[in-house]
Amino acid sequence: MLHEIGIMARHKDYTDEDIIKAIRAKHGMVYLAARSLGCSHTLIYNRLKQNPLIKETIDACRGVILDDAETKLVSAIKRGEPWAIAFTLKTIGKDRGYTERQEVTGANGASLKIEYVNDWRSHTEQTND
Repeated sequence: MLHEIGIMARHKDYTDEDIIKAIRAKHGMVYLAARSLGCSHTLIYNRLKQNPLIKETIDACRGVILDDAETKLVSAIKRGEPWAIAFTLKTIGKDRGYTERQEVTGANGASLKIEYVNDWRSHTEQTND
């Protein structure tokens, strides 16, 4: 089954350097790095617990990907793409008051009446008596 998903079933001792090189080559994507090495992703996750440099490499690679994505977002904003503008205002613009809020009311703005069905509170009151 491992072979079907592109992971070789062979055993090899992988150095931290091998793992770091594969992670860099695959831009921080652990599953792809594992596939390129011929090992399981769990080996890499276990190894990163032992060597902080492996985790730092993954974080650095993912940071570059996020920077690239944010650069594309800024480009879309500058082109006037409505989706990019709305997304930015809803996320990093929240501090300036750009949030979505839904108000739930009854018909014509009236108050809502809430009825509890299978109200657990009524059961506990009966058992405490």
